[in-house]
Amino acid sequence: MSDLKDFPVTRKWPPQHPERIQLYSVPTPNGVKVSIMLEETGLPYEAHLVRFDANDQMSPEFLSLCPNNKIPAILDPAGPGGKALGLFESGAILLYLADKSRRFIPPDAAGRYETLQWLMFQVGGVGPMFGQIGFFHKFAGKDYEDKRPRDRYVAEGRRLLGVLNARLADRPWLMGDAYTIADIAIFPWVRAVVGFYGAGELVGAAEFTNVTRSLAAFLARPAVVAGLEIPRRN
Repeated sequence: MSDLKDFPVTRKWPPQHPERIQLYSVPTPNGVKVSIMLEETGLPYEAHLVRFDANDQMSPEFLSLCPNNKIPAILDPAGPGGKALGLFESGAILLYLADKSRRFIPPDAAGRYETLQWLMFQVGGVGPMFGQIGFFHKFAGKDYEDKRPRDRYVAEGRRLLGVLNARLADRPWLMGDAYTIADIAIFPWVRAVVGFYGAGELVGAAEFTNVTRSLAAFLARPAVVAGLEIPRRN
């Protein structure tokens, strides 16, 4: 497809600025990873709220862009070769935006792959495990009498925080002095587990002082402050 009008998703969310990257999202830990990245890079974009209460994520238009019915997703009218490109999965989107902007990923091959390993650490570990902590501590799972599932995810969450804490012992960011897509991927989830999920005490977040120090630095960045509220809920 070479034009935005060829993508069914634009019929449900008509772009006001078709020359910009179109973002389809909700300000959840996964969603804000991409809005923060867009704010950090300064790439022009237009945000569209995918309303879960209206089941937007199951609409044919959204599924045409993201068959996995999960946010976030993007549509770039100026993709590779000048053709429009749609993408889903936040990790893939972060990598794409890093390559497009040539920012927040090291230019050397070794640094690139080291950054990607921490990105995959979030995608395969931090996100799924912290999300389960949220389910069993804050949402429907909290009513289960059997606390073994919750405790299993809490133990794994603590282990993952320990891995991050060790990595950050002698560096401000996961890749050292350079702030990268690895940090943009991981810290929204750390924020969620201690804040939105209210599980900071449960996982002993205060014990992981290097993580909390880097989280504070992350949350102080203007692009992060802005990105955490995008797309704005009506």
